[in-house]
Amino acid sequence: MRKAVRDVLRALIAATFAAAIAAPVLAQQYPSKPVRLVVPYTPGAGTDTIARILAQKAGESLGQQVVIDNRPGAGGTIGTEVVAKSAPDGYTLLFAPTSHAINPGIYPKLGYDTQKDFAPISVLASLPVVLAVEPSVPAASVRELVALAKAKPGQLTMASSGNGTVFHLTGELFKEAAGINILHVPFKGGAPAVAALLGGQVSMTFETSVTLLPHIRSGKIRALGVASAKRIALLPDVPTLGESGFPGILSENWYGLYAPAGTPKEIIARLYADLDRAIHSPDVREKLAQQGAEIRENTPEQTAAFVRAEMAKWAKVIKDSGAKAD
Repeated sequence: MRKAVRDVLRALIAATFAAAIAAPVLAQQYPSKPVRLVVPYTPGAGTDTIARILAQKAGESLGQQVVIDNRPGAGGTIGTEVVAKSAPDGYTLLFAPTSHAINPGIYPKLGYDTQKDFAPISVLASLPVVLAVEPSVPAASVRELVALAKAKPGQLTMASSGNGTVFHLTGELFKEAAGINILHVPFKGGAPAVAALLGGQVSMTFETSVTLLPHIRSGKIRALGVASAKRIALLPDVPTLGESGFPGILSENWYGLYAPAGTPKEIIARLYADLDRAIHSPDVREKLAQQGAEIRENTPEQTAAFVRAEMAKWAKVIKDSGAKAD
């Protein structure tokens, strides 16, 4: 019996020692083949655009191609689950926006655990959320829009890219803070929501600066406010919602990179270092600036804490508003 116990202990020690050696060796060899970057949204969407800008430069740093794999559906949960169930070897990664922190609160059942099934790498960039109205709406400012909504309760309509999206929930924050009744009209994506605004079918929307900017510049829609702490460079004349009397409304579509839980720390460190290098390159900074994106430099530890805070923030908004998924 004692011999059997000793044999088991020796086997455990040997396995632990082998694993301790294997992780650094694996990291030194990584990557030896292309890396798959799962984007849980359609090609051409804002998340996809930012992912492709970063993937090309990150591939140069890694010495291997970073291949975009679009897996849209169910508010981003389909592609996210693919990564959660992938091998933790650094060859399948997730690039997801704010919805990654919202979905645990909006979907009653997920095929993964947002905190336990992922190893955060970094929040790399963010896009401010803009409040815009259809030109025929007689409001030239946020305060005038609120006054109009109070004068016509339930008559103004707000388009969003879907129930439970950051844009829908930002609208719910606005409604609560302003004490107004606006009818939410969900669409299946940002493109049809903006098309409805352009066609005069809805009164207003919350969307990212990159999606709305061409239409704002052409005069087809009017920007009234940005849900950021300070004005943004691409829309310097548009005040923040805080300047308009609603300082508690801060919202952005931020973009994070994640690996499956259990991915060796050495690989996480390598990915973070290469992405940090890529995001500081002049051409990437210029491309992101053209999109209106703000560069972020969250470490893996900072990213984990940030996601937890965002999950708590949006869970409260979901509970208070009664928002439900499509």
